[in-house]
Amino acid sequence: MNSLPPAIPATPLQYEFSRFSEPRAIIDSGQVLVLDSEDALSGQLRRPEDVRDKSRMPWSNPVNGPIAVRGAEPGDALAVRILSIEPLIGQCATYTGHPRMLSEWLGTDVPPGTRICPIRNGFVHWSDSVQIPYAPMLGCLGTAPDWGVPSTAPAGNYGGNLDLLEVCPGNTVYLPVYVKGGYLYLGDVHAAQGHGELSATALEMPARTTIQVELIKNAKLPGPRIESPDEIMAVAVATPIDRAIAESYSRLILWLESDFGWNRWAAYDLLTQVGKLSIGYYTTGAVAAKIAKRYASAAAKPL
Repeated sequence: MNSLPPAIPATPLQYEFSRFSEPRAIIDSGQVLVLDSEDALSGQLRRPEDVRDKSRMPWSNPVNGPIAVRGAEPGDALAVRILSIEPLIGQCATYTGHPRMLSEWLGTDVPPGTRICPIRNGFVHWSDSVQIPYAPMLGCLGTAPDWGVPSTAPAGNYGGNLDLLEVCPGNTVYLPVYVKGGYLYLGDVHAAQGHGELSATALEMPARTTIQVELIKNAKLPGPRIESPDEIMAVAVATPIDRAIAESYSRLILWLESDFGWNRWAAYDLLTQVGKLSIGYYTTGAVAAKIAKRYASAAAKPL
């Protein structure tokens, strides 16, 4: 790769996927970008004695953007290839957070639980006895919708706060374009996260993300798609989460039918046997339905 462009600073912090904001950059298809972002806690937790104070800084998930892509029009798609994600300050932070639905069983007497975790030698040092492999991902990645101005808390067909592990280096995320220029945003970087992001606070870190953005004309995507070296994934967002599971699998079936030559009912049968799911933050209802490429390329007729 040629030398990288200067990083676009994290500030001013953005908390919406807005088509009305001034672009931080205007790029051509295929261009590589480097973007810095603040952590999801807006930088409040840097030391073990720090406490998340939502009365002073109520917002979460600041993002960098928007990035406008020349020639992008409604109905197109942006292919965002995530090249790398690096920590900016060598550490990440988390805290226990409110247990929400778990309160029925766990109660609500929750300690602040601030935990500052150094990132060294490919591991997040969660405690003296627990080291978690460094597995960075973007919690927020999306384009601006053509209706309303969603905050960075929910997710939708435009992307948003997906919190899916697969939005990570080495993978490509395909996002629908709804407005001229696309208006791409990213942020809410995690050093690691479990499926479902149980407490709504992963291992949050300020980060430097390098991406390559390509414009795909007339793609007409129903929602985000993700491609890894070995799998394809269709994403849906709905609550209750069983609806998101059904819709994400349906989108994957129709993708297999339209692009890979599958009969939809044969694909439906096969996914029952080999399909996999990834779950984002469990209250927002983001689900990715997955199938290995080796199966996708082996189209079969129904019995």
